[in-house]
Amino acid sequence: MLSPALLDPIIDRALAEDLAGGDLTSELTVDADTRARAVAVARTNLIVCGGSVFARVFERVDPSVSVTLHEPEGTRVESGRELWSVQGPARSLLSAERTALNFVQRMSGIATHARTYVEALPPGSSTIITDTRKTTPGLRVLERYAVRIGGAHSHRDNLGSAVLIKDNHVVAAGGIRQAVERARKGAPHTSRIEVEVQNSDELEIALEAKADIILLDNFPLDALAAAVRRASGRAILEASGGITLQSIGKVASTGVDVISVGALTHSAPAADIALDLDLIS
Repeated sequence: MLSPALLDPIIDRALAEDLAGGDLTSELTVDADTRARAVAVARTNLIVCGGSVFARVFERVDPSVSVTLHEPEGTRVESGRELWSVQGPARSLLSAERTALNFVQRMSGIATHARTYVEALPPGSSTIITDTRKTTPGLRVLERYAVRIGGAHSHRDNLGSAVLIKDNHVVAAGGIRQAVERARKGAPHTSRIEVEVQNSDELEIALEAKADIILLDNFPLDALAAAVRRASGRAILEASGGITLQSIGKVASTGVDVISVGALTHSAPAADIALDLDLIS
């Protein structure tokens, strides 16, 4: 479950965006004492994600609304399944509807997308799939939660959570060796040092500099396999760059430890979820 301390600022910003001028249509057409029940229904096959967010949106609009979560997070469901339901003042349900659906459609879409990548790994593979920082600004905590619900993993949360020396850092520092040495000298003892390399020569430098993790950027399959043999357990190897659902199985078969895929978040299609409302007599 996601903590309300994390959720509330995100949800409140979204609600302020949608309800800045109130809900004119609901206020004009629906009596204040009208009560209703609404059910969120999957309109396509998906991995369920975002139930706590769905519930919290309605609670922030109206604490009197009751929410029932019918399907656990991470469950694979078919089109037509009831996921979550809400009951309370009809105006409140209508005012919260779009914000709640926007969140869970995005989150369930990412979870579903991530699950397809995980299931594309070869049977018995020990390679893990991670996301990247290519997330929607302001929504990283939700999108990365969805990645994990889908069965994949999360990379570093932010720029301060780990050392990742990219190509531009290497240029600015004067070289791979210099960048790794500076990072190791100043980083907390709990932080691993990861460095991105572009070819086998840079891989060798990174190994000699004793980087903990080496990111193999856009390496072809034969070069990935050669890198695994060359590293021979001296560093964790991460493959990244242009890896697709069609290629991820072959990449994992080279023996790399980690595959990072920006598409888990930046290219995941939204899931189709609808909210069906009925009046309560």
